[in-house]
Order: sequence, then structure tokens, then C-alpha cells
Amino acid sequence: MRTVAQMLRAKPNQDIYTIAPTATVLEALQLMAEKNIGALIVTEGDQVVGLVSERDYARKMVLRGRSSVGTPVSLIMASPVISVNSTQNTRDCLRLMGRGHLRHLPVIDDGKLVGMLSVGNLVKEVLAEQDEMIQQLEQYIRG
Repeated sequence: MRTVAQMLRAKPNQDIYTIAPTATVLEALQLMAEKNIGALIVTEGDQVVGLVSERDYARKMVLRGRSSVGTPVSLIMASPVISVNSTQNTRDCLRLMGRGHLRHLPVIDDGKLVGMLSVGNLVKEVLAEQDEMIQQLEQYIRG
């Protein structure tokens, strides 16, 4: 089972996208669309204060008839943020995501934001681990 650090190193795009809590929801949506991502980490200085996703927008803006133009991200972001650190493993991440119905996990080491994992990243990791296990078992059976 790989660690979060190993998963982050294997990601093709290791960029971390953040936004201020005072930015508008429209600005957050534009950044997510531009970067083709589903969530942004909300930061004040070096501190992670929230996470905002397309799902937050749909549930807290669209369904309530609010305008994204003047609404600050702080009104719809998830906070406090559930996160992991680089030493945790795939199973830890999946457990947290399952319990909290989460799709994104910021990675924070010693108070510093170092990455972000999505449910898609974890599914790919689990499938790769299963493929590796199957290959090992096939080799064992063949002798």
C-alpha cells in the first residue's frame, strides 16, 4: 500500500490551486474551469481555511437561486477541512473519504499545504494495486 507522498509524486499534475475566502464564487468557478479541476483549497496566507468544490456551488448557490457574481467563497466553502498528511496511505484516505462523503483531500504536512488528492486519484491507485496483486498471484501460481 502506497503512501500519500508516493501518490502525490505519481500524479501527472502536481500543481496546487488555491483561492482566497474573499474571492467571489464566480472567480472560483472560472479558475476551476480554466484548470479543469473540481475543487480549490481556500487559504488565508499560509493557512488552509476551507475547500470549495463544484458540488458546493451546485448545492449552496444554484439550488438556492443565489448569484455567484458577488458571493464570497467563504459563504459556501466546506470548513473546517478534513485533510491527510504525506505518511498516511491509500486505505486511510479512502476511509476518510467514505466516512465524510468527500471527493477531495488536501495534504498538509507540519501545517504546510503540500498537495491535493481526489477520489479519482485514489480509485486509480487502488486499481493499480489490485493489478499488481493479480500479477504477483499469477506468477506465484505459475511457479
